[in-house]
Amino acid sequence: MPDNRLLEVENVSKTFRVQGKKLRAVENVSFTLEAGKTLGLVGESGSGKSTLGRLVLRLLDADQGRIVFGGKDLAKLKKNDLRALRREMQIIFQDPSASLNPRMTVGSAIEDAMAIQRIGTKESRRRRVSELLERVGLPDEVRHAYPHELSGGQLQRVGIARALSLDPKLIVCDEPVSALDVSIQVQVIQLLRDLQQEFNLTYIFISHNLAVVEYLSDEIAVLYLGEVVEQAPADELFASPKHPYTRVLLQSILKVPDRPEKRQKLVPIQGEIPSPLDPPGGCAFHPRCPFATDKCRAVKPERKRVSERHLAACHLAE
Repeated sequence: MPDNRLLEVENVSKTFRVQGKKLRAVENVSFTLEAGKTLGLVGESGSGKSTLGRLVLRLLDADQGRIVFGGKDLAKLKKNDLRALRREMQIIFQDPSASLNPRMTVGSAIEDAMAIQRIGTKESRRRRVSELLERVGLPDEVRHAYPHELSGGQLQRVGIARALSLDPKLIVCDEPVSALDVSIQVQVIQLLRDLQQEFNLTYIFISHNLAVVEYLSDEIAVLYLGEVVEQAPADELFASPKHPYTRVLLQSILKVPDRPEKRQKLVPIQGEIPSPLDPPGGCAFHPRCPFATDKCRAVKPERKRVSERHLAACHLAE
């Protein structure tokens, strides 16, 4: 195993019981992630992206499969060992206001994780809070503010500072910019990229926005109804997508051309994602796929290698 491989996810699945039925939220997902790199997880709402992110952090327990972080199998760790390892694994949530305690000041919220992990003294933790606020672009006075007194962009910067407080190696970014104004999104994305380069952070970046994922990611995994239908280095996936679902996702990206003659028609994805309580047989995407054949309707495709680092679960992929 290469020394720079930080995370290994092997055949991980997760189901929930809903209304007496089995809901397959994540099914047979595998990937590896090197230190300092970013894996983008993309797909529509309900594709299992956030569930997978929580499985990686063991905020949820997988039904099957292995998650190995830094050479340690998370499922085999005892409570105290897992708690210690959590210093190295953090998450940035989609809605920063919902992830912060409204009765705690910003400074207390950032300091809280350090206190729980018994890191430093009260004075050293307060100095660390000031350093973190400055690093994410907020004035030190913000430490005395409550969440309701800050804007969405400021709150997300607080969330980033809190995630950094324990000097993590891996951060799961769960749609961290989707609730922000577009101009603020750009600032936060650039901040995340700068922090990654400065601290050699490893990201799992969850989003339904492929344009954002393309900018940040080294590799991309496309999820549909809990399964990875395509996975490849970012540049290769954007240059040569193999799965029809990936293609329609790319065609649905709104782009502003620099010249009128470069203007392209925006192609929306047809239909709705099926209910995970009653997924279709064969290829799960076949009810919405313009290229579906009888084989697609009857036989579930296996992921196959179409190039050295490019996988796709499609009968028609070459």
